[in-house]
Amino acid sequence: MDSLGGLENPPSYLMTNLPTGKRVLSGIQASGTFHIGNYFGATRQHIGLQDGNDVRIFIADYHSMNSVRDGNLRRKHTQDLALDYLALGLDPKRTIFYRQSDLPEVQELTWILGTVAPMGLLQRAHAYKDATAKGEDVLAGLFNYPVLMAADILIHDADIVPVGQDQKQHIEIARDLAEKINQQYGEVLKLPVSYIPEEVAVVPGTDGRKMSKSYGNTIEVFAPPKTIKKQVMGIVTDSTPVEDPKDPTLPLFQLWNLFATVDERTVMADRCKQGGVGYGEVKKDLLERLTSNFEPATERREELVKNPDTVEDVLRDGAKRAREAVTPLMERVREATGLGSN
Repeated sequence: MDSLGGLENPPSYLMTNLPTGKRVLSGIQASGTFHIGNYFGATRQHIGLQDGNDVRIFIADYHSMNSVRDGNLRRKHTQDLALDYLALGLDPKRTIFYRQSDLPEVQELTWILGTVAPMGLLQRAHAYKDATAKGEDVLAGLFNYPVLMAADILIHDADIVPVGQDQKQHIEIARDLAEKINQQYGEVLKLPVSYIPEEVAVVPGTDGRKMSKSYGNTIEVFAPPKTIKKQVMGIVTDSTPVEDPKDPTLPLFQLWNLFATVDERTVMADRCKQGGVGYGEVKKDLLERLTSNFEPATERREELVKNPDTVEDVLRDGAKRAREAVTPLMERVREATGLGSN
């Protein structure tokens, strides 16, 4: 596998001006079909950060247990997500890429962090607050979700953690818990910082809300062509006639902008203000751009599907390297906290 996972001509919208010389940690949850919101919100920065950084990426199958209750489906989601990332450019020679459940040390660190985690801190977590506000029956897995996430991060002595603005709180919680461990047992854990690039896009869904599998408003990256066409053509617009001015901030134009250059966006914005732009025209152009840009990755994924052992070998090797990488940290933690033999 070459450095871009088979993509000889990486898309022009891959991120630039990314930091170098950092240890980077990020996870992606295996909970459903990969869509362009996933790509522009996280995946493209993960791929870009491979240049000049020590990158560790894991598939968060433990985290998915809060929403996915079918074991076979979880394994399928995990396999599919690994295929997606490898097809889109993740290079397992430059990145430690592993399945979260293949790193048992993270559960040990989760327990250790849990012994210093204040209830009030966890009660302020967004997921818990949202669930209680809806009157849902909150289970311990959801309540302790931030502690597991903190362990995922801290176990790697990470410098930066790429996140969206809505995930920044989890990094703050990880730092809080690391500080509490350090206060109790000495300087054991490194305090990471969140990394939120200005280029990270909040991608609207086909109905105008944030693109999310739970809303059913996604545009998939690797779906059959007919499915993708239906999703693009189903983007909600209004009834403004072709000749009238349009609002260039509508979800349709935001989605089109993801695949356009800066100059093209300027031209489109001017055309919208002047009138003469048809929504159908823009949808057809968006579909063409989307299909063209992801075509190399689609072909690469089709090849990987024919060799499922390749994906599993990548994850096994990643788990082996991850366990080797976290051993010094866990030895340091056990020594400081008095766990195990001298």
